Amino acid sequence: MIDPKILCNLLSDIGADFFTGVPDSLLKPLCTLLGTYPQDKHIIAANEGCAVGLAAGVHMATGSVPVVYMQNSGMGNATNPLLSLTDQEVYSIPLIMLIGWRGEPGVKDEPQHVKQGKLTCELLGTMGIEHVIMAQENDELKDQMRICEEHLRKNSSPFAFVIRKGTFSDVIDDNDIGNDLPYREEAIEKIVKASDENDIFVSTTGMASRELYEIRERMRQGHEKDFLTVGSMGHASQIAAGIAIKRPDRKVFCIDGDGAVIMHMGGMSAIGKIHPANLVHIVLNNGSHDSVGGQPTAGPDIDMLKIAEATGYVSVHSADTVSGLNTILGKIGAGPVFIEIKIRKGARKDLGRPKETPQENKRKFMEHVSR
Repeated sequence: MIDPKILCNLLSDIGADFFTGVPDSLLKPLCTLLGTYPQDKHIIAANEGCAVGLAAGVHMATGSVPVVYMQNSGMGNATNPLLSLTDQEVYSIPLIMLIGWRGEPGVKDEPQHVKQGKLTCELLGTMGIEHVIMAQENDELKDQMRICEEHLRKNSSPFAFVIRKGTFSDVIDDNDIGNDLPYREEAIEKIVKASDENDIFVSTTGMASRELYEIRERMRQGHEKDFLTVGSMGHASQIAAGIAIKRPDRKVFCIDGDGAVIMHMGGMSAIGKIHPANLVHIVLNNGSHDSVGGQPTAGPDIDMLKIAEATGYVSVHSADTVSGLNTILGKIGAGPVFIEIKIRKGARKDLGRPKETPQENKRKFMEHVSR
């Protein structure tokens, strides 16, 4: 295993000491370490494409080689700036990519990662990005770093390390401080209990969908009302909006997260423009990327209510208690409605996962929506 401190020292030795990206569970020890860095050395980006843009700006301002980290699912967000900005045939900007390899062939993982895992190295090759699978021993990693340094010097273009599960040794996080806000699962259960029989739910990727699934199990209800967006981070609100405009007779609840909203915040302007009166967009804001390690987002620093108002939501509300949420849910009018619920980090240790496949979830959900 590799100590993240050793990796950062090796990167610093070749002039790479600025980091930006989107946290990933496979990179959690590294992300925990980077969380101790000052802002001029580390910025958590809104999405992976933004991280490439930030890195390009840092390079052009300093001449240094920045580091961009991400889960391989974020390569889609990064593809455009990688090909139209940093590529050798455009601006030829050197950067180092650290990519968590979810869905690695032969390694058990969640269904949304399987296809991306198969194509990760092939996609990098197609884009012409030189890459290696990161070594898990220090001496071999040093050799790879020399290969990386030579590539950057000769080609002035991106170089990627693809990182397997279990590559990094753990780093202790001392910043997980508790508070008096409700847990996400409490808030979701209150929303479910306040809904009607024919209402439709779309939940964002990560813990929110897993908790919604378990709440239905606990209440002995079926799962046909819920579309669990197990991948596609940041797109749940647009899925919900698409359903809402085609089924105006049904109330549609979108259960979203602060990191997901920030990743594709432009979707809020589309909702304001479309103006679906039956859409209730609920953002569970704990200021963290909770599903991949609890790294901070800009969620606590953003006035989401003002953004929702400015983009055309009819009414906006905020709550930081379950009783406050209950009051809001009892007076929802015509939408689109925006509700921010301030919650605390964390989830139950025994939280399960959906038993049905994504295809089974979609089939049952479509049957419910069509009724």
